[in-house]
Amino acid sequence: MTTPIIRRSFTTLSASIVLGNVTHLYSQDAKTNAPVLPAGPTEGPFERNYAGPSFKPSWKKLQINRQLAQDFVLFGHSDLPMVKQLVEREPGLINASIDWGAGDWETALGGASHMGRKDIVTFLLAKGARMDLFCAAMMGQLEAVRSILTLQPLLIDARGPHGFSLHFHAQVGGKEAEKVLDYLQTVKKVELKPNPFLKKSPTPSNK
Repeated sequence: MTTPIIRRSFTTLSASIVLGNVTHLYSQDAKTNAPVLPAGPTEGPFERNYAGPSFKPSWKKLQINRQLAQDFVLFGHSDLPMVKQLVEREPGLINASIDWGAGDWETALGGASHMGRKDIVTFLLAKGARMDLFCAAMMGQLEAVRSILTLQPLLIDARGPHGFSLHFHAQVGGKEAEKVLDYLQTVKKVELKPNPFLKKSPTPSNK
């Protein structure tokens, strides 16, 4: 889990720099006056300047605990046994999504997809996770990717969690996704840099 956490910390820091207009949410360092990032998630300020929806939710059921959802998404990057354990504990986690900041939404399926963890992806899909374009690219589902891009060509520039591109996901899919990567290159040729997660992708297990 070290790599995703480090990358996420960098993403959060970058977002705080870009979104300079919300730095007032953070405390300041007494010596440097630089904003100090909060230890945990901080919800951005919001006040309606429009009429609210006429429909009012009933909130009859408890929401899934945020810490549990966050742990599930993090484990989704690399820890299949923990993913299985938490789904058994709370099946509703399967499509849980966490905003890591500035709208960087991610599910366990999204994390497993950009890490090339086909074993985790296969398990999540079997439990009802919603496959998306990025997952399809990593899994080598050429016809699915082609169909979606035919329907909406602009999605060739779509970005998944943490800004990872379709080409990135096809790269991390390895040999099984080579045809997808070749197809994406015919749609839009990009410079392919070494993928840091490619060698970390284990062979799917039937266990």
